[in-house]
Amino acid sequence: MQDGAKRVFDLEQPRTERMPIHPAHKQAGYSYLLHRHHEDEYRPEETGPRTGAAGVLICGEHTGTHMDALCHQADALTLCGGVPVGEVQSSRGFTRHGVEEIPPVVAPGVLLDVAAKDGVESLEPGHVVTAADLEECCETQGVGVEAGNVALVRLGNARFWDDEERYLAGPGMDASAAYWMAERGVFAVGADNMAWDAPGLEDPELGCLMAGHLILLARRGIYIIENLVLDELAASGHYRFEFVCTPLKLVGATGSPVRPLAMVSG
Repeated sequence: MQDGAKRVFDLEQPRTERMPIHPAHKQAGYSYLLHRHHEDEYRPEETGPRTGAAGVLICGEHTGTHMDALCHQADALTLCGGVPVGEVQSSRGFTRHGVEEIPPVVAPGVLLDVAAKDGVESLEPGHVVTAADLEECCETQGVGVEAGNVALVRLGNARFWDDEERYLAGPGMDASAAYWMAERGVFAVGADNMAWDAPGLEDPELGCLMAGHLILLARRGIYIIENLVLDELAASGHYRFEFVCTPLKLVGATGSPVRPLAMVSG
């Protein structure tokens, strides 16, 4: 999409009831219901030709393209910054580190196209991306990841959005990749897979699945954006861009749907 002198890339996946949802969030699901139809109030002899329609949206915070808040993950029942979950958690959400605390994100973005580095359109299911892969990707593309960046990793997984089983089984990062990002002081990371981390991979040192979530959110205060669309951006050859993303102010929530944009000049 063109916006004056800038080209704008829409990085959000479409939201439907058939979209893939992580098993941990499947129960919340996604549903859009049109509760008021135009015909319901069509009385031209009384109110003229105008009618309205409106719907109800029911969804989990962690469905579709979304951003994780820091309260989403805890380290031994402690949130980022040493906040005990028992002091800030209730049935209504969190009084600290909720998604409303994430500012509107306008930051330098960098894309690391790992699939292209490996010479494939998409990495195989279960493929594990390491810190060495990210370092090699930077060298291949001639870019670096710097403090304050939003670093996006393309795995080529977005093309399977309409195939839930294949999408959920896709590739992801290991703990070393999360440490690599954290060492560079990024503001946020993102990827075109369900949960950044490689599915089903347990880290032997940390003793848990989804080690990146522990490292990035709970220990380092780095946000995670999931279920991105990165193919068009990658095909354009723009590895650096202006990244814009605005989470909703859902007070106390552990995440928010987002519509991220990458903008480049020309």
